[in-house]
Formats: sequence, C-alpha cells, structure tokens
Amino acid sequence: MTATSNRQPNGRPIRREAATHIFKVGQTVRLKDGFFVVPSKLPDTYRITATLPPRGNMMQYRIHSDDERHERVATEDSLELVNMSPAGNGATLIEKTFGHGPNDGRVTS
Repeated sequence: MTATSNRQPNGRPIRREAATHIFKVGQTVRLKDGFFVVPSKLPDTYRITATLPPRGNMMQYRIHSDDERHERVATEDSLELVNMSPAGNGATLIEKTFGHGPNDGRVTS
C-alpha cells in the first residue's frame, strides 16, 4: 500500500492509506441488482481481468464474461463476489447446506 502525506495546520503530516482494490484479478464476480435497466440480458458472472485506477474515489475493474466478446469496466460498488465452490466434491447444494451428505460425520447403521 502506498501512503500519502498532507500537512495539518500545525505542520504535522497527516498520513492516509491509499485506496486499494477489494477484488483481485481472476476472481469471479457478478453485477449487483439494479445496476442495469435490463439485467436479464446480461451474463450471470464475470471474471476480473484487470484492476484499473480509481475514478474519483471509486476503484475500477475490467471484467469479462465468456458469453460476450468484449470486456466491460465496472466500479467496485457495482460488483459482488461470487463464491465458486470447487467442482467435483460430490455434495449437492442441499447436502452442503444441511449437512446430510456422505462426509457430514454422522454414523449410520
């Protein structure tokens, strides 16, 4: 992180940490509800391909969906992280949620 320094009226420096990106390149995100007028026509998920300098006080990202041929630029406040569970673990969503899968620690007779 880079710190910036300004002076207070008494001459002492004010240290502020520079803003940092919340998301990292390679993470899967989605656009938050209400960001576009017609959300049904947008892809479900995007991959972050690059971090961009802030626009005003909001960090920006370049995002891409396999369903589109182009990339988009989105601000941090318009994105939310998508939890991608590892493929092939064998548990269904209901088993992960309620713990009734083969590896939930229960003893069956």
